[in-house]
Amino acid sequence: MTMTFYKYQGTGNDFIIVDNRLQKIDKNNTQRIAELCDRRFGIGADGFILLENDENSDFKMVYFNADGNESSMCGNGGRCITAFAKFLGIIDNSAQFIAIDGLHNTKIEKDIVHLQMQDVSVVESYENHSFLDTGSPHHVELVSDLKTFEVKSTGSKIRHGQPYNEAGSNVNFVEQISDDSFAVRTYERGVEDETLSCGTGVTAVALAMYKSEKTKSNTVNLKTEGGQLKVTFNINKKGYNNIWLIGPATQVFKGELEW
Repeated sequence: MTMTFYKYQGTGNDFIIVDNRLQKIDKNNTQRIAELCDRRFGIGADGFILLENDENSDFKMVYFNADGNESSMCGNGGRCITAFAKFLGIIDNSAQFIAIDGLHNTKIEKDIVHLQMQDVSVVESYENHSFLDTGSPHHVELVSDLKTFEVKSTGSKIRHGQPYNEAGSNVNFVEQISDDSFAVRTYERGVEDETLSCGTGVTAVALAMYKSEKTKSNTVNLKTEGGQLKVTFNINKKGYNNIWLIGPATQVFKGELEW
């Protein structure tokens, strides 16, 4: 069966996206998804996304890591599928969609996609790092000389180590640039490598840096290897709400794949 696919990227975090409203894709075929995401033998991507119908929202997002397994929430993927839904004519400039972690509001302003993330009630603070869940689990650690830091080897050790073990965690290494700006490099589980950007990761960094008093601003600028993102949020007695991940999402090309 031949299917049309679209390649999207959000600050270098890239995805294969397929319109699956007719339910033609076998979502249990993890091997095929992994093959398509392979950068040498397939199309190449950090993840594989299906857009599907949903009775109670504008559409449904089904997200798979590059290893072919369905995964937790992907922030940049959420921004890219929003741009894709507008391209298909499903939405105009605002929408609500369902993902594995629940409903998300989203809007597009001058080609910049704003994605509302889930509320976060707990940021765990430790001596050398923070841990929180922003739709996906994230370890956040301040380092020096981020440019030359060994992200893949160090991130892999943390991702598989205590206390994360088999389930693992995404790992973010951070260097402060200014009062409200931070550089971030992320090791993503499921990709098992550094990615150029991670949406749930920079969201976690913004909240962790606020919690640890590295910034007093609730608007935080994040510099990733793939470009600039912004995270805004409110603080209340229960934690953090009205969290928005903001940045570009671009269609790169389209093609046909055999399923």
